[in-house]
Amino acid sequence: MSGAHDLSTTYLGLRLANPFVVGASPLTDDLDEARRLEDAGCAALVMRSLFEEQITAEETGRIHHLDPLDQRFAKVLSFFPNPGDYGLVPPEYVEQLRRIKAAVSVPVIGSLNGTNAETWLQFSRQMEEAGADALELNIYEVITDPKQAGTAIEQDLVDVVAELKGALKIPVAVKLPPFFTAFGNVAHRLDQAGADGLVLFNRFYQPDFDIDELAVVPQIQLSTRSELQLRLQWAAILHGRISASLAICGGVVHPDDAIKAVLAGADVVQMVSAVLELGASCIGTMRDGLVQWMDAHGYASLREMRGRLSLSNCPDPAAFERANYIRALSSWTRPGTPLNSHPRGEADAHH
Repeated sequence: MSGAHDLSTTYLGLRLANPFVVGASPLTDDLDEARRLEDAGCAALVMRSLFEEQITAEETGRIHHLDPLDQRFAKVLSFFPNPGDYGLVPPEYVEQLRRIKAAVSVPVIGSLNGTNAETWLQFSRQMEEAGADALELNIYEVITDPKQAGTAIEQDLVDVVAELKGALKIPVAVKLPPFFTAFGNVAHRLDQAGADGLVLFNRFYQPDFDIDELAVVPQIQLSTRSELQLRLQWAAILHGRISASLAICGGVVHPDDAIKAVLAGADVVQMVSAVLELGASCIGTMRDGLVQWMDAHGYASLREMRGRLSLSNCPDPAAFERANYIRALSSWTRPGTPLNSHPRGEADAHH
């Protein structure tokens, strides 16, 4: 490798040594592991999410205003984990945050997961007072009511962010699902509401069915590289069009994945699955791979390469996306057949 390479980046207003952030996970539950992650080269740590339901149960004994002693709500409340099944209860979470802040020199980001701001405001202030450098707001809610309008859901989200920004001095990132009718508009409105960063994307955890027990079985699988393309696409669309930082989370396993993320416009990548599978040393592998690519392609800094494959300079991004879609389908063939030899309409039928 020739010369020095500047891997530094700015995320949520925080200056980071490189773009590799360890995302929300149990990895920060252990203080020694947090130190190992810093030693391995991670630029920031996101703590595992604390759930809104944990906070309300701790403070009021209720979940979503439902009294566990009322038999009418027994079935609904049985869906949720028992208090002891969570990784950290709220007081432990705050104390763990303090311990990690004292043990590492990289920024530590707290994470709250929920659906409304009713209990977040008070607890987010406790996280701020404990030393959190930023807050990641993890929005996860599957809307099952067919009468609930998408516009109302989006407005609630914007209101939550505006409320948090008014209450906190630390930066706020919003971890989002991709399932909005017009995701670009949602991103723009969150940006206008003061969100300091957007994390693309929250994974959609889908349960399986046990056909013998006739039961719904929750499951979690580590992310794979196949999930990266959706995140690259939206980072490329949003880069240069909003002020908020962009983080790609999900599908970053190989150095090439991080390179693609930066070229799309991401300020950082969040890694969890790769670290869980390969250990903390994979962060160094990612960093070395990024430096080697920069050296081979003549880039001295991350700033020079960021967004080079984004749509920020495209005169008509919508037309580009439509054309790309058509080109992909037009090139589709059955295995073993010459290019474009499929019957008319066959590609569309198999999309």
